[in-house]
Amino acid sequence: MKIRILSAAARDLIEGYRFYEKQVPGVGAYFPDTLYADIDPLGVNAGIHPLYFGRYHRLLSNRFPFAIYDRVEEQTATVYAVLGCRRSPAWTRTRVG
Repeated sequence: MKIRILSAAARDLIEGYRFYEKQVPGVGAYFPDTLYADIDPLGVNAGIHPLYFGRYHRLLSNRFPFAIYDRVEEQTATVYAVLGCRRSPAWTRTRVG
């Protein structure tokens, strides 16, 4: 199965990089590497994670408090958002939905 990351999700990854790089130099570079390692298995196991907001599967990152929201569409796992789990659920619903 293919994996497609939408531009909005790519921007989320860049924002996460900037946030962590400000906290501790060097951690910012580790952030996207880790999230891409979390996203990569979607090529095999997309669609198995719990549904949120009625139509998006949510995969939790192994190292950072982030969630990856995706959908399976015609043999493609499409990543719609990569969002911090510390955000308000209402904000997340608006951003994803």
